[in-house]
Amino acid sequence: MSLIKSQLIQNITNQNPHLYIKDVERIVNTIFSEITKSLAEGRRVELRGFGAFSVQKRKERVGRNPRTGDAVKVSEKYIPRFKSGKELRIKLNSENRVMGSISSSNKTDTEL
Repeated sequence: MSLIKSQLIQNITNQNPHLYIKDVERIVNTIFSEITKSLAEGRRVELRGFGAFSVQKRKERVGRNPRTGDAVKVSEKYIPRFKSGKELRIKLNSENRVMGSISSSNKTDTEL
């Protein structure tokens, strides 16, 4: 199950009933906008306990068209990267995490 922006806004509003939904929406949009703006300027964005966003430059290269096998020039580009923080990794790997959020298609070795 994924979390989309409208669900995030609704969850924050439900946890903070004193806030109007329009205000929460503006706050979330501002946060995403500032992260995007900082990455576009080539800066790193660190959210303590959650992780860090950065931009990585990919060099120009020659790729292959998977359908025809022809060589294709792929221009240089910048891609966003995310590295999770220590607290997030600990939470994801702890025994107390919510098991309902994990896909039921992921079977452990003992279940196979």
